[in-house]
Amino acid sequence: MAKIICVLYPDPIDSYPPNYAREQIPKIEKYPDGSSVPTPSQIDFKPGELLGCVSGELGLRKFLEDKGHTFIVTSDKEGPDSVFEKELADADIVISQPFWPAYLTEERIAKAKKLKLAITAGIGSDHVDLQSAAKNDITVAEVTYSNSISVSEHVVMMVLSLVRNYIPSYEWVIKKGWNIADCVERSYDLEGMSVGTVAGGRIAQAVLKRLKPFDVKLHYTDRHRLPEKVEKELGLTFHENVESLVAACDIISIHCPLTPETENLFNEKLINKMKRGSYIINTARGKICDKDAIVKACESGQLAAYAGDVWFPQPAPADHPWRTMPHHGMTPHISGTSLSAQARYAAGTREILECWLDGRPIRDEYLIVANGDLAGVGKHSYTVGNTTGGSEGVK
Repeated sequence: MAKIICVLYPDPIDSYPPNYAREQIPKIEKYPDGSSVPTPSQIDFKPGELLGCVSGELGLRKFLEDKGHTFIVTSDKEGPDSVFEKELADADIVISQPFWPAYLTEERIAKAKKLKLAITAGIGSDHVDLQSAAKNDITVAEVTYSNSISVSEHVVMMVLSLVRNYIPSYEWVIKKGWNIADCVERSYDLEGMSVGTVAGGRIAQAVLKRLKPFDVKLHYTDRHRLPEKVEKELGLTFHENVESLVAACDIISIHCPLTPETENLFNEKLINKMKRGSYIINTARGKICDKDAIVKACESGQLAAYAGDVWFPQPAPADHPWRTMPHHGMTPHISGTSLSAQARYAAGTREILECWLDGRPIRDEYLIVANGDLAGVGKHSYTVGNTTGGSEGVK
């Protein structure tokens, strides 16, 4: 029998919801590329419920305990006295989320002698030291595509919020004002602007597709160039490198994975190559942007504004400077954990567990590391390395 540790974000401050704003969510059977949504044998939850927090348990407890497995769910994940750290030593499987990541550092992996599977309930496995996972023959899997559209919708919301100066305008309403000049002094039309994505994967393409009707000029860069047909359909301009992309665009949306090569990619040098008054949207990973360089650029006006929902470390410390810098539109890491997305990544997590526990192959598109090397989607998107450095300071 296996011991499974599941690290999820805490329950709502005002207790677990007795009811929801909507009684149901639309049923999605296929992703835009035609691939199927997760297909576990069954689920023990109602889609649209809050599953990503501790009480939600990703709807897994009945399934696992009925089979005799030990299932531990906690939000306590940092430090030697945390539940996660104490239970990790004899755990077979760890489940975590990008939104409240249980950082699997080299040191933690060394302590987890029985660990054989690390599942990301969502997309993005950079909170795992992939190099150490491969070295220790730990399989790493994530629920690819489960929340890609969720994130792309969040990006469009953030683009419009920044360009149209929505947040300060809303705040004037709360303050009972009618200060139109103050509201519009930083408000522009999106029409005619140039928007670029760093990467051209599923989320980036979904963002580009959703922004095309705004009559913007669309650009992208990626180490894997998209097919000519896709470029023509979306009217994309391809850039060989990120320096060329940022120089041409008014808005940059970051969608590349966090790897040793992209860590602190958006530093002061690169930001200064952007047009003055540009915008950055980052729903990829906080560590792709140099924290202090972003603050400086927002203060100087090199950036008109910055928005995103990814930080490093996570949860972000109370004194993180992105909380208080001018002209930002930050949210906690929520873009990929809407109630709709939770239904898919909870089902996907169960599918991965069913395959693993039954000795059946995990979908290739879910695999990041397997058999001591990058595998599946991981081979396309990641490089073997470690991006967990600094996570030890999470409080």
